[in-house]
Amino acid sequence: MVKVYGVHGSPFVRKVFVALDFKGIPYEIVAQMPFSRDAEYLKINPLGKVPTLVDGDLTLGDSKVICQYLEDAHPEPALYPQNVAEKAMARWYEDLCGGRVAELAAGIFFQRFMRPLAFKQDPDEELVGRIIDKDLPPLLDYLETQVPADGFVFGDFMMTDLSIVSPFVNASYAGYEVDASRWPAVAGLIARVKAQACVQAVLAKEAEALGLG
Repeated sequence: MVKVYGVHGSPFVRKVFVALDFKGIPYEIVAQMPFSRDAEYLKINPLGKVPTLVDGDLTLGDSKVICQYLEDAHPEPALYPQNVAEKAMARWYEDLCGGRVAELAAGIFFQRFMRPLAFKQDPDEELVGRIIDKDLPPLLDYLETQVPADGFVFGDFMMTDLSIVSPFVNASYAGYEVDASRWPAVAGLIARVKAQACVQAVLAKEAEALGLG
């Protein structure tokens, strides 16, 4: 059986869980915190990041690589478009939102959720304010021009939609919501992705794991 090393709540692990559920692939979760300096884990992923997927003799790190492998190994139902240009755009959106967008959303999540919970410290609201007021808006302005007012980016629900939305799920755990009056297309996409059955199921498990239920 496929094994996934990671924990509920990570936007990157979430993508892999949803991809596996969407494709109906059974898997086992091996609880693994990121950057824990676990010597045994570092043997299979020297970066110490999560997730890592083990499928027989194959071991892969990085959610983008994992999800694209799952698509190649189990092409139906599809999570990536087949058109060459659309597939390239899908990879671009996944890189953008798994990179800078995820980094900024993680800043909000860490300051307002993890820092008080795990470290018993007050959040740095000056930093959070800078992220919300200065850093995120240009990226949201761009995404607003890229996502549809209705439906999903490539017609059907795909990894692109989840990749765009996933960082904002974490930010929402820390009280941040995309302003629907300023970025209605992005806010609408977030709502539609969260309403997908495979996403709902993973988010329900996250809520329990994070003590939000």
